[in-house]
Amino acid sequence: MPLRTTASREILLSADDNKALVIAFYEQAFNDYQPERAAETHLGNSYTQHNSGAQDGAQAFVGYVHWLRGQFPELRLEIKRVIAEGDLVVTHGNLHLKPGDRGMAVADFWRLSDGKIVEHWDVVQEVPEKSANDNTMF
Repeated sequence: MPLRTTASREILLSADDNKALVIAFYEQAFNDYQPERAAETHLGNSYTQHNSGAQDGAQAFVGYVHWLRGQFPELRLEIKRVIAEGDLVVTHGNLHLKPGDRGMAVADFWRLSDGKIVEHWDVVQEVPEKSANDNTMF
């Protein structure tokens, strides 16, 4: 839970708190399909987006989720790993656009400030049918 503080002091969360915040945001926005509530609760006053297919800002994020779910109504994200250090959280997940597909391996990088998500980067790779090794992507 974010610490409450005056406007002159920055809210500092532990790495575990930051991880929990990002997981709650991601689950609520994509798996529970409540992007408005997720944005209102977890995004900062400014939200910088580094995904070239999405615009900056909370409203743009909400629009992007609606567009994506419109294209893929059964979309589901499985978060496999979460790492946090300082104000950064990294999630590694498997994004399924349709039930039963191999999905995409997604690494998301989130920057938090004052107990809110304020910046996002991602790297996305389709999970191939065949691999040069016997390891999975997860």
